[in-house]
Order: sequence, then structure tokens, then C-alpha cells
Amino acid sequence: MKNKSEQTKNFAKRKNHILRNSLIVSGILLFIAAIACLGIFLVKNYNKNKITIKTIKQSWTQNDYKSVYEQGKVFLQDKPYNNTVLTYYGYACFYLAISQIDTYQTQEYLDECINNLRLAMYEASNSLLPQLQYMLGKAYFYKNTITTYYYADLAIKYLTLAKNNGYEADDIAEYLGLSYASLGQTYESISAFTEALLVRESDFLLLSIAEQYYKANETGAAQQYLFRIINNSFNDEIILKSRLLLGNIYIDIDELDNAKEQFDLVLQKDDNSADAHYGLGLIYEKQENLVSARAEWRKARKIQPNHAGAVKKLSE
Repeated sequence: MKNKSEQTKNFAKRKNHILRNSLIVSGILLFIAAIACLGIFLVKNYNKNKITIKTIKQSWTQNDYKSVYEQGKVFLQDKPYNNTVLTYYGYACFYLAISQIDTYQTQEYLDECINNLRLAMYEASNSLLPQLQYMLGKAYFYKNTITTYYYADLAIKYLTLAKNNGYEADDIAEYLGLSYASLGQTYESISAFTEALLVRESDFLLLSIAEQYYKANETGAAQQYLFRIINNSFNDEIILKSRLLLGNIYIDIDELDNAKEQFDLVLQKDDNSADAHYGLGLIYEKQENLVSARAEWRKARKIQPNHAGAVKKLSE
């Protein structure tokens, strides 16, 4: 009886032992399976979020410049001289720059654009190089408009290189004209603006050419472009600017009645034109009516306290 009882106890122990081992083995297998599932998930998630040239190009085709910028910044940390990514990153910086309202942010993006495009140019193919020069020229042009330093010479340098290397873009001549104008290179500016007119005529270009001819003291040529704008344009702002310049030309050639007519027409549209009141003051000054002249200059200063011409005249 005793032996039977011991056998029963031994059997129960073995059964418990086997059950315990089975539970342990099952737990181990479940743990391994869980680790395997986690590994698969992590691998899939890594591959899904992995930044590659392909993902950057996909963002570019969707015009998602912010995504191109963010992916490019991460990619270039490991491969700082990858020409393709430098190019896309630089282009994204440019488009982000011109979309900003804050000039500080604009300048930061433009600086990144310029630095990366210059790096991209070192190993660029002959087919890509002119496009890089074009974008770099535009970046310097916009940088020139928001800083106190001159970058127009660099804009001219790279836009000219792009043009000479066969890159075609409708806005190259216009950018060159504006850049030459900012450097005071009047005839080069006129030449570039005239070339731009052959591509796409606009009131802005016509006025820009007139302004450059006026600076070169070629008032007859300036008048022709101004008449063209006044007679054909539907842009009130451009027309008013053209009348103001035409009024100044008439003052210079002593056609004072014609000058007054132009300033009066401006004031009919915009009574708050400080420049028109200033121009009327110049007419009265030439007519030796200093009381009326100073009255007009005071009106100009009331509208625009820092109007340089009116401030100077009233301080004399």
C-alpha cells in the first residue's frame, strides 16, 4: 500500500514537472514570437520612414519644398557632398525663401540655398551646371533686394554664365536688367530690359526702361516709353508712376504747363501722392512763386514726413 502511494506521489511530481517545463517552453516561444513581431514592425517602420534620394524626389514632384528641405538636411548629415541631394535641397531653400514674409527667415533660406548650390556645382554634370548657375544667380538677386550689401554683381555673374552656357529662361534678361540698374550701369540695364521685352512685354519693363533712359538724360527716349504705358496700360499704379516721371521730364525741359497737367492728373487719382505735391512745388519754384512752392512741399511732408526732396527744400 505504501509503495502504491509513493508511486502516485512520484507520478504527480513528474506530471507537475512536465507541465512546468511545458509552460516555460511555451513562455519562451511566445517571447521569441513577440520579439520577432516587434523586429518585423521596426524594420517595416524603418523602411517606411527611411530617407532616400527617391523619397526626396517624390516630395519634389509634389512641390512639397518643406519636406524636401527637412529630408535633405537629414540626408546631408551623413552624405554632405551628394550632388543630387545638394541640388534638390538648394532649390527647396530658394522656393521657401521667396515664400517668406519675415525677411530674416528669407535671408536664412537664401544663405542655405547659396551655400548648397555652390557645393553642388563642384561635381555637377555639364548638362546640370547651367541650371545651377541660373538658380544661384536668382538667389543672389533676391539676396541683393533684402540686404544693405550689394550682391547684384554676383547675380549678373551667374545669370550671364547660365545664359552663355545655353540655359534658357524667360526671366533672365529681366533679372539682369534690374541687377545692372541697382549697380547704376544704365546702358547695360537698358540693353537687358530691351531684350526682355522681346520675350515678354509688360508695363513694368516699359517703365523700367523709361527710368533708365531718364537717368541717362535721354529724355526723348524715356518719353516714348511713358506715352506707350499711359496710352495702353490698364494698371493704375504703373500709369501714376509714369505720369510722375513724365512730369519731372517736363520740368527738366521747361514745359511747366505740361508738367502741371501730369501732376494734377496724378492727384485726381491719388490726392495723397507726396511726389505729385513735391513736383508742383518745383513748378512754382521755377515760376518764382515760393509761397505756393513751400505750401506744396509742406503737403508732401505731411503725407510723407521723410520725403527727401521736400525735407531738403524746406530746410533751405
